[in-house]
Amino acid sequence: MSVNNQGRVTIPAQVRRAAGIEPGDSVLIHVEDGRVVIETRAQLAARVRREVAAAWEGTGSVVDELAAERRAEARAEAGGITAADERPDADDATGGADDDPDPER
Repeated sequence: MSVNNQGRVTIPAQVRRAAGIEPGDSVLIHVEDGRVVIETRAQLAARVRREVAAAWEGTGSVVDELAAERRAEARAEAGGITAADERPDADDATGGADDDPDPER
């Protein structure tokens, strides 16, 4: 295989078949450890999902954890405490946005 004077390369049919690349597929190309990697968007999405799943350090289901967080926020709001009240606001360090005498700024 060679690169023509316009920088184009033809991917041989057997390589396209082995890689699951079909005519008309949009492919992404990047360099990884000095190698040129060509993958379809579907292959990229599947790889990212695998990598995220492998890196996940939570316990149980992401959906279950999100639902638990939302329930905790709802309980806090029902008690008059919002999630925003529980974390410092950048404006608080400067006296708060409400203390600004010129609200147009």
